[in-house]
Amino acid sequence: MLKPAHILGAFAVSLALTGTARAEDPTAETVVATVNGTEITLGHMIALRDNLPAQYLQLDDKTLFDGILDQIIQQVALSEEAEANLRKRDTLVLDNNRRSYLAGVTLDETAKAAVTEEKIAALFEERYAGQEPGKEYSAAHILVETEEEANALKVEIDGGADFAVKATEKSTDRGSAAAGGDLGWFGVGMMVKPFEDAVIAMEPGQVSEPVESQFGWHIIKLNEVRSAAAPTIDDVRDELAGELQGNAVEEKVKALTDAAAVEKMVEGIDPAILKKTELLDN
Repeated sequence: MLKPAHILGAFAVSLALTGTARAEDPTAETVVATVNGTEITLGHMIALRDNLPAQYLQLDDKTLFDGILDQIIQQVALSEEAEANLRKRDTLVLDNNRRSYLAGVTLDETAKAAVTEEKIAALFEERYAGQEPGKEYSAAHILVETEEEANALKVEIDGGADFAVKATEKSTDRGSAAAGGDLGWFGVGMMVKPFEDAVIAMEPGQVSEPVESQFGWHIIKLNEVRSAAAPTIDDVRDELAGELQGNAVEEKVKALTDAAAVEKMVEGIDPAILKKTELLDN
């Protein structure tokens, strides 16, 4: 029988060993459960969490941890039964899904690497440096269904009728009619072309002849014209980043596809055969 001093010594050693084990930080390889001998690691759980929809990430950590672990346990148990009886269809779908995922990894990495502050600054300089600022227009309109109505309104306005009053009474564009036909400020490309062309050709204070667009017939009053503020790099950062990423992805796809040894063997195959899903079950 151990003496009290020996018991205390053994207890101290036990505490020291336990403390050492708990001091080790878990890693992606840390096993958190097994299902019929199949290991589930912390890495599996982190990867699943990283791809969850945003609403799930609002759960508290304990609830999310337990839920993810239970889900993977269920998936392992269910997938083991399917793996024992894999059909041709299942194998082909898994092949496609794996290729799709790995292709996505390549494209994601390409897109991320494409955007740097230096590249954004260079593209901004190329797109906007020295560019004359465009113009913005403040206008109002009255929209009606027929040319006859538009002509009648133009006669009334030329005769002294208040444009805003007529817009409120007659315009079928009820959103702007409530404001006397006012459309606020807009730049080039924001209005349908017939409307835009008419506005650009007008002088402030002028009322147009009837203008037809796909929405009907417009009587337009141009209020003011001003120079648009030149964009800053922060204004267009997302646009520039998207262009850099799109170009990089397009170049990557072309480069890798062109470099691949591709041999198509489809001669004599009717394209309609893709509809024969029963071939997957043979």
